[in-house]
Formats: sequence, structure tokens, C-alpha cells
Amino acid sequence: MHRWRLSGLDPAKFEALFALTDDALQRLGAVRRTADTVPGFPCRVSLEDAPAGAELLLVPYEHHPARSPYRASGPIFVRRGATRRHLDAGEVPATVLGRLISLRAYDAEAMMLDAAVCDGREVAAALDGFFADAAVDYVHLHFAKRGCFSCSAHRVD
Repeated sequence: MHRWRLSGLDPAKFEALFALTDDALQRLGAVRRTADTVPGFPCRVSLEDAPAGAELLLVPYEHHPARSPYRASGPIFVRRGATRRHLDAGEVPATVLGRLISLRAYDAEAMMLDAAVCDGREVAAALDGFFADAAVDYVHLHFAKRGCFSCSAHRVD
């Protein structure tokens, strides 16, 4: 039985950004993009690669706003109209399965306890191993090649 669940980001944080002009987005450090390859534009809300022709924003996002040395931010894609994906415990989306993934395990004080890099098809086993340690509170997944935040895994009871 898996002790973790992956989750997409809340789309409410990004919806208003789609109404901004390209100049206004640029002032925020963001840009508008159109998906022209599949895979290639993984949405962090739906946890799916955007279909060709979909409108996305590439925005800076603080994915680890912790008060610890591991506080971090980076670029993410968000697709217009995306719905937050709710996965079953132990389910790994195709955006993760098809990529090289970096995993970073943290305790409740946001201190990194462990890390690994693995093929996306090995992520479930890696997460099972991390969450076997009661000190692990959550795990962040990153696309290893570009280093961008993918999603979070949280413990489930």
C-alpha cells in the first residue's frame, strides 16, 4: 500500500495571469507560450502535457516557500483552463513516468533528508522508500534535465 499522493497546483493562483497583456506578464518575469510539441509543456496544475496549440504561461513559482535553507523557486508551465488533478494514492502521471526525475525528501521543518534521481517509471518505488521513513513529511519532484519543479508528494494515512 502506498503511503503518498502526488498533487497538482491550485489553478486559482494563476487564472488572473492569463488576462494580463504580454508586457504585463514580462514585468512579472512570465511569458505566454503555445504548445508546439507533445510532450514538451507539462502543466503543473493538470499534471498533463499540454496538447499542441494549447495556451500556457511560463511563470516563476516559489514551490518551496519554507523558512529553511532549502527555500526554492523556479519556472513552471500552467495551461489556460487547466483543472487541478487529483490522483489516487500511489498514482504517477504520464508527465512524470516519461521523464528523468529528481526527488527531494523533506522533514516537517523543511530540511532535506534524502534525494535521488531516477527514471520516471521508478518514481513510485523511490517514493515508497522515502515514505517508509517516518521522518519524511513530503517529497518534491523535479524534472531532472531542466531542474524545474514538477509536483509534490504528501503522506496519506
